[in-house]
Amino acid sequence: MVELSNLRVFLAAAEELNFSRAAKRLRMSQSAVSQNIQVIERSYGMDLFIRHGRSIELSEAGKSILPMVREVLLAARVLEDGLQDFNNQIGGELFIGCSTSAGKYLLPILLSEFQRIYPSVQPRVNVMNRELVIEKLISRIIPLGVSSRLIEHRDIESMPFFEDRIILIVPPEHAWAKQGHVQLSDITDQPLINCDKTFGTYETVMQGLKRHKITIDHLNVVMELGSMEAVEMSVERGVGVAFVSEMVAARGLALGLIKKVEVDELDLRRKIYMARHVGFPFTRAQSLFWEYTKSQYDKINSEIWESLVNFEPTA
Repeated sequence: MVELSNLRVFLAAAEELNFSRAAKRLRMSQSAVSQNIQVIERSYGMDLFIRHGRSIELSEAGKSILPMVREVLLAARVLEDGLQDFNNQIGGELFIGCSTSAGKYLLPILLSEFQRIYPSVQPRVNVMNRELVIEKLISRIIPLGVSSRLIEHRDIESMPFFEDRIILIVPPEHAWAKQGHVQLSDITDQPLINCDKTFGTYETVMQGLKRHKITIDHLNVVMELGSMEAVEMSVERGVGVAFVSEMVAARGLALGLIKKVEVDELDLRRKIYMARHVGFPFTRAQSLFWEYTKSQYDKINSEIWESLVNFEPTA
């Protein structure tokens, strides 16, 4: 009979589609990952993966059993959770899919404080694009997701837990850096660094500009990057100006590597949501983290926010 440990390894490999990444995720050697997979394959006389050198893909058999493996491991986690309750222990893995820059900065703070209360909980955050977060939530692959868009689906419950601010940043030697504010019409002539069009930041900026009858065609876009951190670093290097989350800009602002410029008549804000599938049987740790996040709304939007955007760099 196949062991749960083998199934956990198979699931990690199937989700990562890379034995090396699966080994790192499971904190075991790559050879141990291969051996666990081979145990299942040999026991049932089938190939779960098609191997192409270092790359792998799921075979038809692997694709077929993947949903069942998820259900078995989910049931095992719920059982383990129930057993732990008898000893008043809260533990297990806390897996969250995250698609937002703000979420990437907020989640480590939330999770570290949550883990101080429940030290046996093992958080794991997987950064992915927004569409993939939504898809995995609906498919019940992940229990929790963070998104800058309210997910409108009958099976998804969302709660806002943070309001993010999008600001304009410029290099410190830029003429705007000293005056600190500009007219909205002034930005159309500036070399603008954009993030990828699939990002929530891009959507928020374009919607804000559209209200003032400014479209992408009016802007002088000189570069488009797939990382908000890369956008911020490009501004540091003097490539152009950019709109970014104030949380992404916090380090550069504190170190004087970039400057914030207020744009008259433009106030860009967006809500960040925590979402879950209502039919996904939560473990005790997942339920507690959901309630914990809900209870921390005021703190996240005041104390934590201020500590992030006003931190002092250490020597």
